[in-house]
Amino acid sequence: MQIALDATRASHGPAASLLAGARLLHPSSEPQPGAARSFEKGAAVFAEGDPATAFYKVVSGAVRTSQLLSDGRRQIDAFHLPGDIFGIESGARHLFSAEVVEDATLIAYRGRCLDALAIADADLARQIVAAMIRSLERARAHLLLLGRKTALERIATFLLDLSARLPDVEHIDLPMSRMDIADHLGLTIETVSRLLTQLDRDGVIEVSAQRRSIILRDRAALRRLGT
Repeated sequence: MQIALDATRASHGPAASLLAGARLLHPSSEPQPGAARSFEKGAAVFAEGDPATAFYKVVSGAVRTSQLLSDGRRQIDAFHLPGDIFGIESGARHLFSAEVVEDATLIAYRGRCLDALAIADADLARQIVAAMIRSLERARAHLLLLGRKTALERIATFLLDLSARLPDVEHIDLPMSRMDIADHLGLTIETVSRLLTQLDRDGVIEVSAQRRSIILRDRAALRRLGT
């Protein structure tokens, strides 16, 4: 998420100050929420290069944002879960594609000027500021993960981070595929499957027969592996 923060404008409080700097190019009208809309698994929310005329809040389900590299490989930068806001851009077009990985309900906030939002809807303004901060924190953590951690450390970190974002911190129903996980962590699908099997065999996690449900049996061991 590309956001330019303007710390010098604080006339309407911290949220207004941050959102004032998150103005999108060629403003037309302040964001207006549309009705909640359902998306089926695999549906595209927007494509890389599309006009950035709206941003979105996840009500239910999961969405991935990704970018294609010049050689055709896919890099998934983030998975967006209920409560997350995504699709805010500093430029006129989206830098990433967004696709639904699990049947989802989204609210689209249309309009391309965020300046008035801090005054018009203070609660939404606070949500957007929190989403911007979380996105920056996750981007830094993901950069460290890709640049410095081993494959096993990446898997352990991913499971711990995902569990912290879900209602049941011990039981993870994976909304994404093994391939999605691989493209997010910079690994192959074979490596992801092998390491999950290894953690299952070692008693650290338990993988269901359907392979989409994971129980964290030993969080302490995962933390040791992830650091």
